[in-house]
Amino acid sequence: MTITVHRLTYYPVKGCAGTTVDSAHVLGTGLEHDRTFMVVDAADGAFRSQRTHPAMAAVRVGVLDGGAALGLSAEDVEPLRLDVDPDGPRREVSMFDRPLGEAVDQGDEIAAWFSDVLGAKSRLVRVAPGFDRDGWGDTPGKVNFADAHAVLIASTASLDDLNSRITARGDAKAVPMDRFRPNIVLTGDDEPHFEDRVRRMAIGSVELAHSVRATRCAVPMVDQATGHRAGPEPIRTLSTYRREPEYGNKVSFGAKNAVVREGVVSVGDAVEVTEWLDA
Repeated sequence: MTITVHRLTYYPVKGCAGTTVDSAHVLGTGLEHDRTFMVVDAADGAFRSQRTHPAMAAVRVGVLDGGAALGLSAEDVEPLRLDVDPDGPRREVSMFDRPLGEAVDQGDEIAAWFSDVLGAKSRLVRVAPGFDRDGWGDTPGKVNFADAHAVLIASTASLDDLNSRITARGDAKAVPMDRFRPNIVLTGDDEPHFEDRVRRMAIGSVELAHSVRATRCAVPMVDQATGHRAGPEPIRTLSTYRREPEYGNKVSFGAKNAVVREGVVSVGDAVEVTEWLDA
């Protein structure tokens, strides 16, 4: 059975809506433009996420002019075009109480815009030139402002299995894939969570290697179209069969990978698995 790429998505601003594309350049830190920007607390530089600000999900971000500008829109506010400052004033930022160093502040206009949308004083920052951050796991790799890894992979088989379990309960509806915010969605293998067992794969001209399973917090309970919490699914059902003792008994869905060869990947590309966990 041939495994192929079903969907490709990058997320220009961490925590905000993604952009689905037919083809993407994959750099050492993941899909080009993925999580290059981050919203932070204006006071202390701590990152903002859907965990505490679910409205971020409904902020639409378009990468314009090859990354020289962003177009942003959200409900009840005027759209904004931001001319990106790639190397301007710096601001110390952090994620999960860990300092990341300096990032490039994108100015007062976009800061006021995000503060209005989120109801909390915020700044928008960009990775600074020379930003160098390690991931962790079997193959650590490099990462921008994603939580800790370059590429998140999920499969249609995993979602189909989850949704069959959710709907069998009789009191909840199936959830869409966007709840899990993957970069690459694979299809063609009927085994749920086969992506967990893939240790190395080639897609297009790209090669990826397994880092860790993707453990989940409250974000999958946020409706990605509206920016409103819509739990308890899918976390409630995942907790019945996807607990991970190795990762603090959290639930998991998807696998995080490092980029070991840069290149281009496209929807429809065949996936060559070159190493399996049980090989």
